[in-house]
Amino acid sequence: MTDRGLRPVTELDGVGPQVASRLKALGITRELDLLFHRPLRYEDRTRIVPMGRVRPETRVQVQGRVVHQEVVQRRRRMLMVTLADDSGEITLRFFRFYPSQLRMYKEGNRVRCFGDVRFGPQGFEMAHPQTQVLGKGAPPPLPEHLTAIYPVTQGLAQATLAKLVDGVVGRLLAGAIRLADPLGPEASPPLDESLRIIHRPGPGEDLDALVDGHHPAVQRVASEELLAHHLALTRLNLARARQEACELRPDEALQERLLGIVGFQPTGAQTRVIAEIMADLERRRPMRRLLQGDVGSGKTLVAAFALLAAAASGRQAAIVAPTEILAEQHFNTLSAWFEPLGIEPVWLAGKVKGRARREALERLAGDASVAIGTHALFQEGVAFRDLALIVVDEQHRFGVHQRLALAAKGSAGTRSPHQLVMTATPIPRTLAMTTYAGLDVSVIDELPPGRKPVTTVAISQGRREAIIDRLRRALAEGRQAYWVCPLIEESEVLEAQAAESTAEELSAALPEFRVGLIHGRMKPAEKQAVMEAFNGGRTELLVATTVIEVGVDVPNASLMMIENAERLGLSQLHQLRGRVGRGSEQAACVLLYKPPLGETAQKRLEVMRETTDGFIIAEKDLELRGPGEVLGTRQTGMMRFRVADLARDAELLEPVKTLAARLDVAGADVIIERWLGGAEQFVDV
Repeated sequence: MTDRGLRPVTELDGVGPQVASRLKALGITRELDLLFHRPLRYEDRTRIVPMGRVRPETRVQVQGRVVHQEVVQRRRRMLMVTLADDSGEITLRFFRFYPSQLRMYKEGNRVRCFGDVRFGPQGFEMAHPQTQVLGKGAPPPLPEHLTAIYPVTQGLAQATLAKLVDGVVGRLLAGAIRLADPLGPEASPPLDESLRIIHRPGPGEDLDALVDGHHPAVQRVASEELLAHHLALTRLNLARARQEACELRPDEALQERLLGIVGFQPTGAQTRVIAEIMADLERRRPMRRLLQGDVGSGKTLVAAFALLAAAASGRQAAIVAPTEILAEQHFNTLSAWFEPLGIEPVWLAGKVKGRARREALERLAGDASVAIGTHALFQEGVAFRDLALIVVDEQHRFGVHQRLALAAKGSAGTRSPHQLVMTATPIPRTLAMTTYAGLDVSVIDELPPGRKPVTTVAISQGRREAIIDRLRRALAEGRQAYWVCPLIEESEVLEAQAAESTAEELSAALPEFRVGLIHGRMKPAEKQAVMEAFNGGRTELLVATTVIEVGVDVPNASLMMIENAERLGLSQLHQLRGRVGRGSEQAACVLLYKPPLGETAQKRLEVMRETTDGFIIAEKDLELRGPGEVLGTRQTGMMRFRVADLARDAELLEPVKTLAARLDVAGADVIIERWLGGAEQFVDV
């Protein structure tokens, strides 16, 4: 049987249970995965640089004889070694050293060192170089290719991973592993050669292009990975075309009554999206629709129309949210809208216990029309009478297995429930074309009338007192405010202000105002009481962790302070900012940061100051963080792009469709198995 690189890494020398666990954390379970694990950068160990020609701020390899060694006492003990060749000498400096290093750098020993060169007090020097002691005979030959440096994870040494990758690359180049190339000569360079260049580039290769992904070898492999996703999505869509769903017919009279209860008319964008969803629900083909709407655009009303259509048709619908705060807000809002229509939603979350849980389960198996809850709706023992519609809010926060479990509760044979997935995190176009290619997309691109863009400023922590004074004036005017901290308790490691200590600080600084505190470790009843006090205006200032990122809607809250804003991603900052500006007052968001700022953090804060457009922010987030973070695809069971980068490789998407059209079934099987393995079922779930 031909070795196609599918052998588990557990069968490789040097891979025990612990190493296998670390490799799995990197998405590496097969030999192929090692081949597709792309280097971060490269080191040139193919040549020896004469010591007389080294330059500062370079990373080089030198070779010579130890001419002096001494331990010196400065502020701390250091080992200083002088290494010389025919052209000059260089100092090796060790701030931490062991007895074995004293022997390694014994005067007269010949060594080869690789490291960063800087100009120090005694001339050119290297700190803690990587060293190889040379024997008396001829030195070992230099490598013919550059040395790849790979992404690793905690507990997995670079040397261990590099040795494993190099072993598999060697087997590939020796012909022990044979990778079929269904794309043929049209795809250039060939796959084997592309992988050789990526892992063992020659000294003359364009390293910048290899690292940033624009080298033809990287583009060749990225194209095949994108092709695998495209083929799998195509097959999934064909399978879905064979599925059937219940027709859900809207009741116009009920819809009119709902609008009368809500008390406002939908925006033009909401009206358009509702029509798109209603048309889907009336078909016997399962709806698979992604609803994108920026923070505060009115997705809940759109979802209510969908839920109402299921109830009017005598079927069941469920809406699930990632946090109890958001799920409970949906329950309160939808109950207020639906109960006057004779529809009493069922509430199910982790905190629902005992008799209340038994009654909820009985109603779901019986006459209930609408269920609202958290992941508790996915659990075993939860049975629906006739689940015909699933609405998933902030869908990227759920693991793929959870969404499969809920969909299975409404599936029987070829029948499948309609699915509406909603997000307030706008999905960049390139991601929608790939990860969400199996879904129809609706966009609410209009905010309700009267909403004003939130004014955003970034201010150093050094001006904290001035910020607190500004907050005092705003609260004195009758406004409410949030102060968000990324941690629950003090952490010397992260040096972030914790919510608990911040609440104490602000209570002392603002004694005339009531300060609330909410975080994820509080009991549900405690969180509910805090939110009710803030909603009711009995608390003027709410100190919180990012637990309030989604689902909190207090129109009178018009000021948002975000502590350590440099630590948060753009999407998260945008979501938090969306908690204010929901009323008629001009709202403001203050991004507090601790200088000095890194380049990425600086770019994030600039984007937040410049725009409130969620789609622009999403595109920038994709550029800065990558698709895995934007979509939450780090979750178990969801696929990650190994080589392709959707922000970088958007122009490859159209050519990939052309390649797919030319492939036969056998070729498509090879590509899908190579890249996705058993993950095909999880594409676009």
